[in-house]
Amino acid sequence: MEAKVYKTSNKQYPEKIRVSLGSAAILGLARCVLDAQPTTAYLLTYNRSRCTANCAFCPQARESTGRADKLSRVTWPLYETKGVIPSLRTAFKQEKIRRVCLQSLNYPNVVEDILSLIQEIRKHTDIPVSVSCQPLTKEDIFNLAEAGVNRLGIPLDASTKTLFKKVKGVLDNGPYIWEEHLKSLKMATKVLGTHSVTTHLIVGLGETEEEVLHIMQWCVDNGIYPALFAFTPIPGTKMQNHPRPPVSTYRRVQVAQYLITNLITTYEEMKFEKGRLQHLNISEKQLGNIIQTGEPFTTKGCPDCNRPYYNEKPGGPIYNYPQEPNEKDLENIKREIQPALILS
Repeated sequence: MEAKVYKTSNKQYPEKIRVSLGSAAILGLARCVLDAQPTTAYLLTYNRSRCTANCAFCPQARESTGRADKLSRVTWPLYETKGVIPSLRTAFKQEKIRRVCLQSLNYPNVVEDILSLIQEIRKHTDIPVSVSCQPLTKEDIFNLAEAGVNRLGIPLDASTKTLFKKVKGVLDNGPYIWEEHLKSLKMATKVLGTHSVTTHLIVGLGETEEEVLHIMQWCVDNGIYPALFAFTPIPGTKMQNHPRPPVSTYRRVQVAQYLITNLITTYEEMKFEKGRLQHLNISEKQLGNIIQTGEPFTTKGCPDCNRPYYNEKPGGPIYNYPQEPNEKDLENIKREIQPALILS
């Protein structure tokens, strides 16, 4: 890391913060029944106005008419920050959580809010901290790293430049530019190191399997971990009537993600027909062994992130399993992957 004087925030941390409902339950702030307990505490910066970005799939978007306490299908109640941060320390000591993920809206001075919150968290606990936010300057990334952030996520969401412009860029009256996202992701790896930067890819926005795996390979080649999400239509968003992705498509992409991120094979070695994945370039036995582990189908992102039911209802269909799939789950998964992939 470069030798320099780092900026610290002299600003008082924000008085209020949103906490995902499942995280609030783990922290003792709310009472609810949990089918799967989050292993990360998920926080969201609070601003009275909506996000200045205008992503077509997001209930926090500037032009969304959806609920302001929603992100994807998860509810995020509002709490006093001074009561939340000490509860993180207690839950971490009790080994109920293993990481904090601070997600942010986009609004003026949001970086100062993030920095002040991280500094306050660090006064109470040394729990690993991830931040998920918009593209940042190199100085901002350095400052967050110095404050104690060990992972940074900058969501691409869309898999191609054309789709990006349509759902979160200039064609959707949004502020984001594809090239700036790619540049910031690469910059973050230089500051934090490879394998300490994450992006999000949403399957089901209108991309092909080939397109999502192409950008996924770019991410891995540049030391960036691509976390998978399934598109979820949320009332009040511009994409509220857009269909969810077929589970079979998502399963094929999950298997390919596992192979690419574990350096077993590459996008270039796979084959596609009209955008659909056909050849994996591994043996049938190898694929069967990988599927049987259940590992490709669990939530992938920062370490210790399981995001219970972020994309789905507990009754299913389950896109990302928050815990290891059981035998019944695996049988369902095997059926969902069909029609069978051609392996070699």
